[in-house]
Amino acid sequence: MSRVNDRPVKEVISQLFKENSRKQKFDETALIAAWPRLMGPAVASRTEKLYIRNQKLVVKLSSSVLRNEMVMMRSKIIEHLNGFAGQQLINDIIFQ
Repeated sequence: MSRVNDRPVKEVISQLFKENSRKQKFDETALIAAWPRLMGPAVASRTEKLYIRNQKLVVKLSSSVLRNEMVMMRSKIIEHLNGFAGQQLINDIIFQ
C-alpha cells in the first residue's frame, strides 16, 4: 500500500539539505576533514588552524616558507579543493 505523499528517503534528505542550507556547511566540514588527504602529510603537519567563513578558507601554518609557497599556488589549491567538493565552495584562501 503506497500513500500519495510517499517519497524515497534520499529525496527527503536532499530536500531538507537544500531547504535549510545545511548542505553547504556539511560540504565545508567534509572539505576540512579531507585537508590532510588532499594536501598531503607535509602540509597537514604544519597546519595549525583551518576554517571556512564566507567562502574564504583561512589556513594558519607554522612554517613561513610553506606559507609563501602556498600563496604562490593559491589558485591551483582553490581549483583542487573545489574539484574535490564538486562545487564552488572556496573563492579565496587566506594564509596566516
